[in-house]
Amino acid sequence: MKTNSITSSSKRKALFGLTIISILFTSCGKSKGDADAFGTFEATEVIVSAEASGKILSFNVEEGQVLTANQLLGAIDSTQLYLRKQQIVSSKKALLSRRPDIKKQIAAIEQQIATAKTEHTRFQNLVKANAANQKQLDDINAQIALLEKQLDAQKTTLVTGNQGINNDSEGISLQVSQLDDQLKKCNIISPIAGTVLVKYAEMGEVAAPGKALFKIADTDNMILRAYVTADQLTKLKIGNKVKVTTDFGKDDTKEYTGTLAWISSKSEFTPKTIQTRDERANLVYAVKINVKNNGLLKIGMYGEVSF
Repeated sequence: MKTNSITSSSKRKALFGLTIISILFTSCGKSKGDADAFGTFEATEVIVSAEASGKILSFNVEEGQVLTANQLLGAIDSTQLYLRKQQIVSSKKALLSRRPDIKKQIAAIEQQIATAKTEHTRFQNLVKANAANQKQLDDINAQIALLEKQLDAQKTTLVTGNQGINNDSEGISLQVSQLDDQLKKCNIISPIAGTVLVKYAEMGEVAAPGKALFKIADTDNMILRAYVTADQLTKLKIGNKVKVTTDFGKDDTKEYTGTLAWISSKSEFTPKTIQTRDERANLVYAVKINVKNNGLLKIGMYGEVSF
C-alpha cells in the first residue's frame, strides 16, 4: 500500500509539471499569435551613377558613411568642358562687339534733317515776304522727305542687323547653359540623406554616364513590407497607425508606431519567408508600413504588426 501511495504521488507531480509546461507553451503561442501580420524591413535605396565622362578626381565616400541630401562627395574631371565654355563665351563677346550703335549710326542723317527743317522755316518766311520763290521751298520739302526715308531705311537695316546678332547671341547663351549643366553634373552629389550601403568606384577610375558609383539607403525612414489576408483588408486604411514589434534578441523586443502607407491592389501567393495569421491562406496582399528608425532597425530584420 505504501508503494502504491508513492507511485500515485509521483504521477500527480508529473501531471502538474506537464500542465505547467503546457500553459507556458500556450502562453507563448498566444503571444506570438497576437500579431496580425509579419514582414521584413526595407528602405528606399538609390544607386547613384555618374552623369559625365572623365577621370574621378575625388570621391570621399565610404561604406557605412551617413550622408546628407545634396552633399558634395567628389568630382569628375571637367577640364575640357571648362575650356569649351570659355571658348564659346569669348565668341559671344566678339559677336556682341560687332553690334552697331544705332544712335551713332543715324546721328548724321538726323543732323541733316534738322538743318533742312531750319532752312525750310527760313525759306517759308522768305516766301511770305516775297523774298524767295515757292520752288525753293518745294525743293527743301523734297529734300526733307528724302532724308526721312533714308533715315527710316537705315534704322530698319540697323535694327534687323542687331536682331540677327541678338538671336545668334541667344543661341550661344544656350550653349553656355548646356555646358554649365554638364559641368554641374561633373560633381558627385548624394541625392538623398541616408547611409552608404555599397561603394562601386574609386578615385582615379574613369567614369562614364550610367556607371554606378555607390548605393545609398534612407535608413532613417524604414519600410516594413508585410502581408495580410483578404479578411484583414476591411480593417485597413491608408494612414492608419499600427504597432510594430521587433525582436532584437532572446528577451529584447522593441515596439514602434508605424503608419500604413500602401496596400497592394493585387493578391499574390504567400512568400515562403513570410508567415500570416492564417496559416491556411494561399493568397495575401502586400502592405507597406512607414516606421521611424531610432538607429536599431536594419534592412532585412523581421517585424510583427498589430492593427
